[in-house]
Amino acid sequence: MSHRDKTGRTASQPPTQATGTPGSYAGQLRSAMVGLLAEFDTSGIVFRRDCGWSVRALIAAALIWAWSGKVSLQDRFAQARRLVGRLDVGSSPTKVSYQAFLKLLVRWTPTLSSRLKSVYRNRMRRDFAGSFHTFGFSLFGGDGSKLQLPRTRSNEGRYSPRKSRKNKRKRGRGRSARRPQSQAARQQRSRDKKGDSPQMALTLLFHLEWRLPWDWRTGPYDSSERGHLGEMIADLPDDALVVADCGFVGYDFWSELLASGRQFVIRVGGNVRLLRKLGRVRESRGTVYLWPDKARERKREPLVLRLVEVHDGRQSWFLVTSVRDTNRLSDRQIAEIYRRRWRIELSFRHLKQTFGRAKLRSHKAEHAAIEAEWSLLGLWGMLLHARGQLESTTGPPWRGQVSIAKVLRAFRQALDEPDSRPGRGESLPERLAQAIVTPRHKHDRTSRGYPRKKYEPDAQPPRVTLATPKEIQLAKQIAAQRSEKGLTA
Repeated sequence: MSHRDKTGRTASQPPTQATGTPGSYAGQLRSAMVGLLAEFDTSGIVFRRDCGWSVRALIAAALIWAWSGKVSLQDRFAQARRLVGRLDVGSSPTKVSYQAFLKLLVRWTPTLSSRLKSVYRNRMRRDFAGSFHTFGFSLFGGDGSKLQLPRTRSNEGRYSPRKSRKNKRKRGRGRSARRPQSQAARQQRSRDKKGDSPQMALTLLFHLEWRLPWDWRTGPYDSSERGHLGEMIADLPDDALVVADCGFVGYDFWSELLASGRQFVIRVGGNVRLLRKLGRVRESRGTVYLWPDKARERKREPLVLRLVEVHDGRQSWFLVTSVRDTNRLSDRQIAEIYRRRWRIELSFRHLKQTFGRAKLRSHKAEHAAIEAEWSLLGLWGMLLHARGQLESTTGPPWRGQVSIAKVLRAFRQALDEPDSRPGRGESLPERLAQAIVTPRHKHDRTSRGYPRKKYEPDAQPPRVTLATPKEIQLAKQIAAQRSEKGLTA
């Protein structure tokens, strides 16, 4: 009779075959990995002849490297190297160094990541088709955040703010920086040092209904979030509606979205000037125009938009949308769409705190980019597999919220105990089927008189003015010129 521990799992035994016993955690991990990589296209990806990795085995190792709960990156790789050979997803070398693994990832991650994203997206469209659209659109939230990095010369050279990367003089050998004399000068120097610390800018596109990533871009600390989001427009569905906050305003960015056929709902503030009564279209309540000075000087068409004011009980929000037809999208639906944008903030919190990626551990800039890329791919794959388990248990469409903490605990226990045979209710599929956020009664946690509590002023409304006769005349001239050329607004 086999010995059982207190949790009901059998004691660890050496596996009888490459993939372990069928009921072990290793076998369940193999099923999850095979499901994630089943549609991956390996055509055109050819490693060196002396490379012992197959394509799928390398991807599996990179995903386990991201899933692992070990502290150091080398310990995570050691766990991935031990497990990937037992998952039977492809050939892998019996002995390989961490440096060789990273070198291969640096070379092939752009190709592997692009194709793996396509696999994940196709699976999302197919498996969760019942909840693909909300109010007739596929809703995507866009926002940016920062990931901390170790203070190394390589990371500072790529990810620090541009002003600190330029003209960075090196001290001579044996010379040390002069320590400021006054306390105020020392405090200012400390603040400047913290401000120059390397941080990776991350811009994320997030499906608001599925609560899953869709695409992302990374770059230096002072990268443009709008520029990053503009690069991701082409990979959005044709009926996508982008939801973003005040950091994503601008004539060029909005024109690019509209030219691609996508729509948007974006919050605006006092830094945006809008016009009324320009006479370009048949106007209704809420019709406004965005036509900055540079666009007028270049004789570009004004953008016809719709302004919606929403009050949440404390302050007013001002939202601009490209969907002008109230029958297609009402004011109440627009307010609800923007409220769901908060889910992307929770996604960043889960990535940084729950998943432990607030500060990356790579000391080289190119390795930090690889670590961030596979961390996001790994988290996406885990959540995608977990949602699939929940859909198969509860029946589609399932619109609840996946508990990322429970998913992480389930996967990491399987990684740490691959030879164990879980008892009833403790297998990986069973634990993922229970990884649901349970609603809790929320208590008022407001602390009165807290010394560090921030009281930020309410956002100012956009500046809305009536169009001048000169602006109206110029708009008519531009419209006539475009009509002669056969162009539409």
